Amino acid sequence: MDARTLCLAVLKRGDASGYEIKKALEEAPFSHFQDTGFGSIYPALTRLTEDGHLVCTAMQQEKRPDKKVYSITAKGHDALVAALMEPPAPDRYRSDFLFILFLGDLLPASHLARVVDQRIADYEERIAHMQNCEFRDRPGAHRVVHGFGLAVYRAAADYLREHRDELLAGAADAPRLVAE
Repeated sequence: MDARTLCLAVLKRGDASGYEIKKALEEAPFSHFQDTGFGSIYPALTRLTEDGHLVCTAMQQEKRPDKKVYSITAKGHDALVAALMEPPAPDRYRSDFLFILFLGDLLPASHLARVVDQRIADYEERIAHMQNCEFRDRPGAHRVVHGFGLAVYRAAADYLREHRDELLAGAADAPRLVAE
């Protein structure tokens, strides 16, 4: 999703300033979907306003410049729905963790073990946190996305537990079989 669609999605939940939109995109649930920064949010807000998808109201603040608060229009709602009707792009997965594992044969087994064990612990912490979320009163789509995320974290933790020894056997300091 592009920055404009992300801004519309946040504003569909209620009026917000550019800063509040950025914060919403950094927190759950939006932080799990896409990354975007101030460098793309403000140009997107300008364009959305110019196109009639948003209205901007200046709110006075004491001893500070006016705060611009954005609201989605009916045209903006329609643009959001149209963007959501487009086929999604393939998922892209970027991970420093997987990069380190990919080059794990350059690292000592003890370091790899710490990295893997910490990631498993991180996944278990996320799983525990997600299990404590109350989703009964949420729309079905929210419950399905939550369940999907929970399934991904569980599968990742299980996979790392199952393949930890294989990874460590390929570490830089692991004994190597010499071909005769």
